[in-house]
Amino acid sequence: LGYMAQKFSLYGDLSVRQNLSFFAGVYGLDRRRARTRIEEMIAIFGLGPHLRTSAKLLPLGFKQRLALACAVMHEPEALFLDEPTSGVDPITRREFWNHINGLVEKGVTVLVTTHFMDEAEYCDRTALIYRGETIAQGSPDELKARATSEETPDPSLEDAFIALVAGSQGTHATAGHA
Repeated sequence: LGYMAQKFSLYGDLSVRQNLSFFAGVYGLDRRRARTRIEEMIAIFGLGPHLRTSAKLLPLGFKQRLALACAVMHEPEALFLDEPTSGVDPITRREFWNHINGLVEKGVTVLVTTHFMDEAEYCDRTALIYRGETIAQGSPDELKARATSEETPDPSLEDAFIALVAGSQGTHATAGHA
């Protein structure tokens, strides 16, 4: 299992290379495999220019790249990403999703939490959670179909979320009166 926290959770006083080396060790990679994976992560995530930079001094986009590189260092079968693109610019968001999609193509199961409905559109399956409860789940297209109405013939996933929240509130409001 790989995990990337929403807030930067690597070692700020360590350089980029030191963080990569540390996580290779944490995940139990032998010395040869660690060297290979570290070089792969540097190349894949474009970390080369920042190898000696203290992680706390990196721009947010590079902090996120480093965090993802550390999370996939050991080639996990499943990866949990908590708000992976929160606070990054649109270009970095797109690059990040390209990395995520590349992992999925290699067979990695990726679980993502996000408040960005346009990002949820990239997912095969989506669970909409409101106030700690799952109110709907399915593919983005299935969820949008459930929210189709005369007023909204072609809803976005955000429209679907709002409609499904409204529907769940109506269900909860009447449930006590049945």
